[in-house]
Amino acid sequence: MAAFDERGGDEIRERVAASPFHASMGISVEAVEKGEVELRLETRPDHANLQGTVHGGVLATLLDTAAGLAVRSAIAPGSRHVSVNLDVQYLAPAEGTVVLFATGRIVRMGRRLAFAEAEARDADGVVLAKAQVTVAVSTPPAGSEPQ
Repeated sequence: MAAFDERGGDEIRERVAASPFHASMGISVEAVEKGEVELRLETRPDHANLQGTVHGGVLATLLDTAAGLAVRSAIAPGSRHVSVNLDVQYLAPAEGTVVLFATGRIVRMGRRLAFAEAEARDADGVVLAKAQVTVAVSTPPAGSEPQ
């Protein structure tokens, strides 16, 4: 497996905190270990679908982010990662404005592809959705800015 950034979770926390996309969703990093990430999202009224439950796209985004960051935690600094497949199973609705947690972890890490899984839960530990994510990993061309 590629070398781990000795700054560990700090680099991931800083990147997520500085990301307008993650900020707009309300996603924050709770914990990071090599190959595993825990995220938090406090849902808002604008995260609801027409039935008043948390939209499946919000859950999918949270799961994809958790799995992708788990891969990021285990790749060499400067490497890039991008999801190339996301398969989500919705298991239970999240009603109203709630706090959600997602754990992403690597299942298998190759040189160019990583396979990860993620699980989203509510504050009571009820599993709301699970995902399997395939992530492509690449090294940037020489002289390009680190990602």
